[in-house]
Amino acid sequence: MENQTLIDTIQALKDASKESGKAIWKALAKELDTSKRRRVAVNLSRIDRHTEEGAVVAVPGKVLAAGNLSKPVKIAAFSFSEGAVEKIKLAKGEYMSLDELIASGVEPNQIRIMK
Repeated sequence: MENQTLIDTIQALKDASKESGKAIWKALAKELDTSKRRRVAVNLSRIDRHTEEGAVVAVPGKVLAAGNLSKPVKIAAFSFSEGAVEKIKLAKGEYMSLDELIASGVEPNQIRIMK
């Protein structure tokens, strides 16, 4: 069983890496291109602890709702739990897919990968 969304996201990240020459996109693609058991799951508490207000975070996996988010942060991930989305909205943060992050035009040197 193949997840076409996952395949498309990995290919978009690889293409962005080739076009821009920035290694961050290739690193995200490599992290996503693993088995589901090894894919990253990051709690909001970890994101809150390791970022400052206005930061841009990329998660090559799923964002989970454990903990709270106390500041507005832009978070891009392959997927989000429903609780995480609600808590991000409550903190006036933004959530987006990795494809949307590529299209947003955020400078790669401003993005922090969380694992």
